[in-house]
Amino acid sequence: MDSISRRDTVGSMEFRHLRHFVALAEERSFTRAAEREHIVQSGLSTSIRALEKEVGAPLFVRGTRPVRLTAEGLAMLPAARLALEAAVNARQAVQDTQGVLAGELRIGALQTAGHTLPVSSWLATFAVDHPAVRIRVQQLPALAMVEMVADGHLDCALVSLVSDRVAGLEVVPLVAEPLVLACTPTHPLSSADAVKLTDLATERFVETPPQWAIRQLLDTAFDEAGIERDVVCEVNEWTMLLDLVSAGVGIALIPEGLALDTSAVRLVPLAGPDLVRRVDLILPTGPAASPAARRFREYVTHPETRRPG
Repeated sequence: MDSISRRDTVGSMEFRHLRHFVALAEERSFTRAAEREHIVQSGLSTSIRALEKEVGAPLFVRGTRPVRLTAEGLAMLPAARLALEAAVNARQAVQDTQGVLAGELRIGALQTAGHTLPVSSWLATFAVDHPAVRIRVQQLPALAMVEMVADGHLDCALVSLVSDRVAGLEVVPLVAEPLVLACTPTHPLSSADAVKLTDLATERFVETPPQWAIRQLLDTAFDEAGIERDVVCEVNEWTMLLDLVSAGVGIALIPEGLALDTSAVRLVPLAGPDLVRRVDLILPTGPAASPAARRFREYVTHPETRRPG
């Protein structure tokens, strides 16, 4: 009987039919081809007829010894061999990945993730432990990276999320840091022990772009407080944002743990609501996650388990 029990198909065409076709074309004998494929001759004949019905043309000249291909069969043979070779290579790639980690790790990261977490150290250790993996890092807005992980364009990402759950994605919490007010040392609020959102109602703001998760978090908080903000400048880089704040362009709400030069600004705590900037690792759930993404998760969550392979 056929040693392959599952039904492998290309469209509606079965791989076993292609395999039988190539065997008969190469052996030029039903007896030898049937022996090679471990099936009875009647089963081989049935398989060839099914393939001919599928492609809509006879592939072998009937009644000839040795078996001879028709013009259609000769035209199909190279493509059939390539299809079978591709299937073998695909399965081998999976087996190789399950042994020695190889392939590619496409990871997204917030521009400031490295200020709060040892991202470079994680990537460097991962690269040394798994030299066969090509690492590609993209730094994009958090919401864009969430979509790219969900769509399969990134294997995983270090992002700032507003919600604990994202459909189809595993969320691994890494750090949560409170937001604080950044203003000039001469600003009237610079000496306050803490400020409320209502204290900021008449202020001018320097902000991150609307596509950033932290911006959405702040927009929602001010909307819920009934405060319409005056955003006078938007920038997509934290160092520039702090430079603009220190120049007196406006105030900003920034993550407390942002390890940047804040000597030219004053940081003041917020007094409710509890606003925090999170950094989470996201990746597809279950087997949808690539082996490289699953292994990188181990580096992030269990550093003591790092090991090659």
